[in-house]
Amino acid sequence: MFFILKIFKKKPRVYTKIESHIFGIITELLKVASTDINVDELGGKYYLSNEEQHFKVTILSNDYVIRLTNTHDSVAEKYDKFFVEDVLRAVKEEKHRRMEVVYDSITNSIEKMAERLHNRLIESNEQDSKSVRRLETKSDKNNNKKVNY
Repeated sequence: MFFILKIFKKKPRVYTKIESHIFGIITELLKVASTDINVDELGGKYYLSNEEQHFKVTILSNDYVIRLTNTHDSVAEKYDKFFVEDVLRAVKEEKHRRMEVVYDSITNSIEKMAERLHNRLIESNEQDSKSVRRLETKSDKNNNKKVNY
């Protein structure tokens, strides 16, 4: 039984040299914050663009095609489905990570703003309470004065 399970166990896929280089290029681009990631989910197209390094990558997920372009070269090739899915997984994970950073930043900004507004309201209410107490004290003093005839 153990032998049968071992036969059906899926071996990890080894990339070709070209696939390794392509995957390396894409993951290096994803590490750079200045690389833009744009997605057309309906069309199954993913775009990476790094203006500083003059590099563009287009991934056509439906056709399993990856196009790499820089100032010197441009190549578009069809790759193995599993390789393209691995590349897309890396792109999607980085896109998600960046979205989480933006979300956290927005949430943090909203939290700070809400805290500021809350503190201002507390201070305003405290000042209003002090003013009311002062007026009440003055009123009490005026009411307690005896009128001499």
